[in-house]
Amino acid sequence: MLRLAVTTNAETFARIREPLADRGIESGHLQAKERSLPLTADTLTASPDTEGDTTPGAFDVGLVYPGRLMEGAAITAGCDIPWVNGREAVLTSRNKGGVIAALDAAGIPVPESVMLSNPVDDSVVADAVADLSFPVVVKPNSATRGVGVAKAGDLDSLLGVVDYLDLVHDFRSTGDKSYLIQEFLADARDYRAMVIDGECVGGVERRLPDSLADGRWKHNVHRGAEATGVDLPDAHRRLAERTAAELGVPYLGVDLLETADRLVVTETNARPTVDDAAKYDDGFYDRLAGLIRETAEKA
Repeated sequence: MLRLAVTTNAETFARIREPLADRGIESGHLQAKERSLPLTADTLTASPDTEGDTTPGAFDVGLVYPGRLMEGAAITAGCDIPWVNGREAVLTSRNKGGVIAALDAAGIPVPESVMLSNPVDDSVVADAVADLSFPVVVKPNSATRGVGVAKAGDLDSLLGVVDYLDLVHDFRSTGDKSYLIQEFLADARDYRAMVIDGECVGGVERRLPDSLADGRWKHNVHRGAEATGVDLPDAHRRLAERTAAELGVPYLGVDLLETADRLVVTETNARPTVDDAAKYDDGFYDRLAGLIRETAEKA
């Protein structure tokens, strides 16, 4: 039985355990946060409140490198565990501006976007959005789950949002002092496509329930949206596959927005949540298990 390290202990971990076990892969939780991490011991020992597996050497392969990169470096030091999505894949996807720039350079459609690197004057912000039409979307460059994303309807509102970002970025300990401003695509349908080893294996459409839809526009599941399984059109599938190939990430969630006349990639996620298997294509777990085994065999 192949031993798989999973560094999250939430929805994905619970959903994949049984299907992967049926395919000869035993999943264990490699806890990389909210614990003590001895740095000089021969082996990493568990904190009293630690649950699950805590020693990387107990695993043959890992699914996704720990999201907290500092803890990830400490817990994997001296261990040759291969990852389906390694540190570089996580870093690539987390840099939203870098993803947008790389995809645009490759001819993959993305929203009109500009990155600001603080500190900059208001005049620089105003010049940066001169070619964009309001409203615009402002988002931190490396946050997830829709955290810190705002919509600004005019320049004064935009500069007000930027003021708050300036306060955060003023702290010396803030590592990422960049943010994006993007065009707002009104009435767009929001999809998350899943790509495994170069092939799109289905996806979901994220919609706000009627009780939340009035006056709201973000479709993040963590903010109340519902993910409904859909039969993605070929154009959506091919776009997601091109995106994963361009970024070189084998296991990737690709966020798509579709309007009446455009289909664009907005973001990617190299730590994608696995939804109910019924929302993906037949053979989803066969393909995921195959990628995990291939990663282990290449090590």
